[in-house]
Amino acid sequence: MALDGIYLHGILNELRNKLINGKITKINQPEKDEINLTIRTASSSNVKLLISASSSYPKIHITNLNKTNPIKAPMFCMVLRKHIMNAKIVSIEQLTTDRIIIINVESVDELGFNSIYQLFIEIMGRHSNITLIRQRDNIIMDSIKHLTLDINRYRTLLPGLEFTYPPESPKLNPLNFSFEDFQNYISNKQLSKNEKMFSSLFTGVSSTLSKELHFNAKDTESNKELYSYLTEFFSKIKNNEFCFSLYSYNKSVKDFYCTKLNYLSGMDEKIYDSPSELLEDFYAEKDKIDRLNNRSSDLQKIIKNNIERCIKKDEIYTKKLKECDNKDIYRIYGELLTSNIYSIKKGDKITKVLNYYSEDSEYIDIKLDENKTPSENIQAYFKKYNKLKKTEENALIQMENNNNELEYLQSVLTNIENSETYGEIEEIKRELIETGYIKFSKKNKAKKSKPSKPMHIQSKDGIDMYIGRNNYQNDYLTLKFADKRDIWLHTKNIPGSHVIIKNYGSVPDSTLEEAAALAAFYSKAKESLNVAVDYTEVKNVKKPSGAKPGMVIYYTNKTIYINPKAPEIKK
Repeated sequence: MALDGIYLHGILNELRNKLINGKITKINQPEKDEINLTIRTASSSNVKLLISASSSYPKIHITNLNKTNPIKAPMFCMVLRKHIMNAKIVSIEQLTTDRIIIINVESVDELGFNSIYQLFIEIMGRHSNITLIRQRDNIIMDSIKHLTLDINRYRTLLPGLEFTYPPESPKLNPLNFSFEDFQNYISNKQLSKNEKMFSSLFTGVSSTLSKELHFNAKDTESNKELYSYLTEFFSKIKNNEFCFSLYSYNKSVKDFYCTKLNYLSGMDEKIYDSPSELLEDFYAEKDKIDRLNNRSSDLQKIIKNNIERCIKKDEIYTKKLKECDNKDIYRIYGELLTSNIYSIKKGDKITKVLNYYSEDSEYIDIKLDENKTPSENIQAYFKKYNKLKKTEENALIQMENNNNELEYLQSVLTNIENSETYGEIEEIKRELIETGYIKFSKKNKAKKSKPSKPMHIQSKDGIDMYIGRNNYQNDYLTLKFADKRDIWLHTKNIPGSHVIIKNYGSVPDSTLEEAAALAAFYSKAKESLNVAVDYTEVKNVKKPSGAKPGMVIYYTNKTIYINPKAPEIKK
């Protein structure tokens, strides 16, 4: 769901209690549309405030997550550092119940005078933005997203211009409305009682809350009764009576809100003391996956295009091999004609010969070219046979190469889908440049960085396990890092990570099962059940000459069937 104005009202209560009179000591911008403020509170503790203007998941809340910051700070971050570093937060406001929050901060300018700045935060989907405004003259210092007239005709957001507020919502303020306002709005807008009614009626009410209000008020018969229920409900919101609830189904989070959602009573419910903690749990994985997908979308497109090319080539080779299935019949015709050449004359269109290759020894008719001599007809059949034989040999070689390439591309796609950091994405990009799938240029040059390390986990038995997260790591683990006695695991005939168990003498079955579950989880079959995982000693794993990164062959293996399981401990 989208973060709405009513939930923001609940967050403001937490932010005011913790951040008012706090001092901004650090400002970072880990993403192009997200800032982190570290605030030294009045109680001398450090609190991190995350503000995101992401089109998919805009939000504001206190966070405990640490993100890697770019080496060079973006311009908006530099502007914030110039004007509000070491500033004191004096107030935090919400524009009615709209998805707009204003943080007022007091800082000292170059001349030693106190200046008030405003962080104007709009949590509005693709229109989300963060703008720094100088209060005394309402001038924009900068915005995290610049708006020109080409983008927005109503207002322009550029440094140095006067700030214009977004258009005011015509809807009712749910925390302050009369029965007459309520009655007139419903009548004028001709609203009917359904799940969408309340999001059309009130500012800051999302579809989730609208469904809940409709579910609870379905038995009200008149507008008077409905008005009475709504005023009672929103008076609790006004008095900060919240119940921060997260709803999930089959361990997958589905929705959340600052009150209990009775219409989701069939789902698992978890209650939080902090609205920020709830948002962090709800958005963390979704936001991370969304950003990684955006960062890797170009790579995925390249890989998928090449996979489609390989599939088409496979269809062509399969068709060619089918055409070559009857090649031997041309050889037989040639040999039969050779043994019967004495009975064939130039000008014959057909000849009947005894097929001594057949168990029944029946006579068959062989077509001839009347313009060719018997010898030329024989050579034509042998030539056709030899051509199809060569075609078959080449097609088999090409098909094997194509299948190896397809296996490699699918492994790269699996690595991209399982990536958890931007560094892993960059390493895969470097791999694609080196293998020739991305043309090397300054624009496509992968960022220089230290090679990432394989994931290291200890099993419950205390044995070290290592997981390769891309093909470079897979090669390093299997061919350089592992001892020949260590145990190597990989999903059977499915792209995935190489997993190494350090063998210090013997490997318990419980550790083997843990490692197999990890190999299944970090593979293309992570959403499947009962996945086949092969395992053998490292000495039985070889890399063929000229094979692409991560591609190996192995023998004398055993197979275990296991359900994928995410790692519990990372080191």
